This record gives sequence, structure tokens and C-alpha cells, in this order.
Amino acid sequence: MIVLGIESSCDETGVAIYDGAEQKLLAHQLYSQIALHAQYGGVVPELASRDHIRKLPLLVNAAIEEAGINLQDLEGIAFTRGPGLIGALMVAATYAQGLGLALDIPILGVNHMEAHLMAVMLEEQKPEYPFVTLLVSGGHTQLVLVRDFGNYELLGESLDDAVGEAFDKTAKIMGLPYPGGPELAKLAEAGDPSRYHFPRPMLNRPGLEFSFSGIKTKALLTIEEATEADYPDIAAAFQEALVDTLIQKSLRALKRTGAKNLVVSGGVGANKHLRSELKRLSEEKGFQVYFPRSEFCTDNGAMVAYLGCERLSRGEQSESVKLLARWPIDQLTERASKE
Repeated sequence: MIVLGIESSCDETGVAIYDGAEQKLLAHQLYSQIALHAQYGGVVPELASRDHIRKLPLLVNAAIEEAGINLQDLEGIAFTRGPGLIGALMVAATYAQGLGLALDIPILGVNHMEAHLMAVMLEEQKPEYPFVTLLVSGGHTQLVLVRDFGNYELLGESLDDAVGEAFDKTAKIMGLPYPGGPELAKLAEAGDPSRYHFPRPMLNRPGLEFSFSGIKTKALLTIEEATEADYPDIAAAFQEALVDTLIQKSLRALKRTGAKNLVVSGGVGANKHLRSELKRLSEEKGFQVYFPRSEFCTDNGAMVAYLGCERLSRGEQSESVKLLARWPIDQLTERASKE
């Protein structure tokens, strides 16, 4: 199938076209609203929805042109059904419904987190099943056992803040530009991580859960007693603690499941320090680590198009669409059946 994928769960408008027969991405268009929301220090849902409305038709036209096909060549449309901002999700859903009716082709609402799980399958080097995925973003920090396509087990997740949220909020305290996480990581490159010490949350407890609210509080107290000259060292030590926590929990998950392959996905998966440390440890400890390319770690239409193609090819489709602000990965089948 040739499938159009549309992502609009938050502040990125993503459109892509995937050819299932060729197993090839034909087009990938992305518009980020960072500049729009920067003045507010975070995403404003109403503004995000309005901007999706403006940009989506233009991006679809651009993707069709990039792929070198006509609209009539599309055989299915996939869009993000949840989790996400309801107003933003509604833009892609209504567009997909209208275009699907016009072209008389099936549409399917897919889970945003499952799309992130499968983003690595867009790469030439793909992991073999089963594998463990460390799914890390501004809204989620999870360890998921992927036994096969559609067969997932949630091993552990954050009990409070997501790791991306901890990065962003600490960066905001420092006065770094929005979005803060990548800016903090950049600042950390010039710092000495040994000058400050931050706790490794929940590493001294069994299990695969995470907690990042405490380390965020520790960062706040440290910053209040420091000067701007100290910020690079604080950023480096803070990042070191978060990355170490993510890595140790991931290694624990590999040991518990017996899996030999680790996938890292989501926005924080683009963090250079996390990637370099995991690559080093994979050689040292004998496991394989896989990353989607950086542009497919953040929200994008390519992962939606791929996932949609896989599920549409299996005969799935949406007759009606109930959007879901929350749609946990461990409730994937249950919530989809109640559509």
C-alpha cells in the first residue's frame, strides 16, 4: 500500500508517504511550531491547533510532489489518534476523514507511542524481535518489551515527570531558550560533570520504574545557589545523572527479559551523550543498540505512515474516530476495540 501519514499530536505538523510494497519512504515533510510557542515558554494548545490547520494542506501537497505521485495513487491514510492535545489531534483526524471519503480509501487512527516504537523500522539496520525500547520524550519515559509487531509489554515507566520534562524545566530555570532540553544538552558539552553531584533516582530500588521530580528539585536548589558561570557544570552533572539512570534501567530491562537488542526512541533519544554512552556500553557488554535518525526521534509523519501501512495492510481501518488525549501503550488493543 501507498499510505499517507499525518502527525499533529502537539506542536509539529508532520506528513509523509510510505510505499509498503517497496518498503520505502517516498516523502517526508515537517513543520515545527517552535518559533510560535517560544514567546510563551511552552505549547499553547489553541495556537497549535490553528497552525496545524494552516500548514497541513500545504505539507500534504508538498509531500505528494516530493513523492512524484498523484493524490489518486494513495491507497490509505493514517493519522495520530492519540495520545496528544485533542484540538491538535482533531485537525489531522478531520482532514484524513475528508480526504479518505473523497478518494474512497481506508483511514486508520494510530497510537502515537506505538509509532515511536516502530520508528526504528524506517532505518536500513533494523533490530530483530524481541527487543527492548527505551521510549524517552517530554511526555513519556517508558521501557517496553517488543516481542513482535503489535505485541508489547510495558516493563516500567516514570512515576512522575518524564525525563524530557525534567530537561526542559531545568533549562527553563536556567533561563535557556525554548525548547530547553536540547539547549541544556548543548550547554553541558562545555561543562565539567564531576564538579556537582546529582542523585540517580530509584537506581537503589529493584524494578524498572523511573522518577525525576526529585532530581529536578535538586537542580532548582543548586541553581539558586550558583552563578551563570556555574551553569555549564551544573548542566553537565545534571545530564550525566539522567543519562546514567536511563542507561542502568535499560541494562536491567535487557537482563530481565533476556533480549539482546535495545532501541532508543522519542525526542530525548537524539541526546548525543545518551547515544555515545549506549554505543560504548553495547560494545563492552555485548548487546546491540539501535536509534532512529534524529529527525525521526521527535514527532514526525514518517513513523505514522509506516505504522499505518503495517496496520492497514493487515485489514485494519477506522469506521469512526474517537480521539484519545490519553492512550497508554498497554491499553492499545483495548482502547482501539472501543472506537
